[in-house]
Amino acid sequence: MSAVAPTTAEPDALREQPLERVIRDHVEYVVLGTAHVSPASVAAVKAIIEHEAFDAIAVELCPSRAQSMRDPEAFRQMDLYQVIRQGKTGLVAASLVLSSFQKRLADQYGVQPGAEMLAAMDGAAAQQRPLWLVDRTVSTTLRRAWRSVSWWQRMGLAGGLVGSIFDRSEVAEQDIEQLKQRDLLEGAFSEFASNSEPLYRSLIAERDSYMTARLREEAGQLAPRADGTPRKVLVVIGAGHLPGLVKQLQTQTGAPAQLCQQLDQTPAPARWPKWLALGLVLAIFATIGYAFYRNPSLGTHALEQWILLTGGLAAAGAIVAGAHPLSILAAFVAAPLKPFRPGIPSGAISAMVEAALRRPRVGDFDTLRDDIGHWKGWWTNRVARVLLNFFLVCFGTIAGEYIAGFHILRSVF
Repeated sequence: MSAVAPTTAEPDALREQPLERVIRDHVEYVVLGTAHVSPASVAAVKAIIEHEAFDAIAVELCPSRAQSMRDPEAFRQMDLYQVIRQGKTGLVAASLVLSSFQKRLADQYGVQPGAEMLAAMDGAAAQQRPLWLVDRTVSTTLRRAWRSVSWWQRMGLAGGLVGSIFDRSEVAEQDIEQLKQRDLLEGAFSEFASNSEPLYRSLIAERDSYMTARLREEAGQLAPRADGTPRKVLVVIGAGHLPGLVKQLQTQTGAPAQLCQQLDQTPAPARWPKWLALGLVLAIFATIGYAFYRNPSLGTHALEQWILLTGGLAAAGAIVAGAHPLSILAAFVAAPLKPFRPGIPSGAISAMVEAALRRPRVGDFDTLRDDIGHWKGWWTNRVARVLLNFFLVCFGTIAGEYIAGFHILRSVF
């Protein structure tokens, strides 16, 4: 394993671009670091593909992201019912926030997000070279990042994401160039990633290891040259990954397939929040039962408090989201019954009713990334309103449970 120098003079487009070369296992990896929104990076990718002959081209994409770049209209096929039923609402919302961040940069500088990755994919197709998609899926990365930090940090992340949606300030050109020094995900979470070692590890370091393992796995399928010279692979990645990936290429050991499998696993969530919530609900219902034992009218009053506060605040969340009257009713009915259907949040029930009554139109999907950048868009876009309804109803239900529990305990004891 060693670093090598190019054998010929590099084109002008490659000068001052982050570029490293590493030979490992009879394969020369030419690692080009890019900014995901940069005309210079697009030019650099095109220049190096034209300048050198490669046996394969690898990009910092997973299959789903590559498909969305190839076919932007595939987003229209998103099934909101399945998103809600499978518990992926938060992941979809986070992905939308990231795309909104990318789009803001693209609108300002006239380059589509990931244009350099598209250039690499087009180059592989034009030269009929294998294309390797080596990145971990965004959903896995976000899950591992979310699970890696404390509850308070999660609240800060959620607040930071919401704030970034409505930030309309322009991004300075020097900041665009600084994206070459960090990953796009780290750029979107910059304040938190720089101050949180677990978050940085999930967003950056783990993906360095994962992409290195994927490169080794794919390279193992390349037949050796008859003359013994190394095969050559172009690796196009965000420049924030370049130092870590180069180091991993030089030092990583272990079976690559096993490493990928380990890094693809989502850590089990902490159990104490569920046990705490369950204990609270059991204590509240035990108190209601005790109230009925002492005095039926006292028990009836406690039960009314539970229904009115949980159902009322959940319904209030739906009202704030501008939901249909039947969606509001669904929130009111579902919230008090939440303890009897664990794993199915009241927000999911209300959101599914909303999606059924006000089915998103094709135009809603087409304008979704634009609409969520303005606060009014969350109410006018039917897809965004379903997501907003989900989160506000869940928030209202949780608030109602704690407030109801406090009032019930105080009234009985």
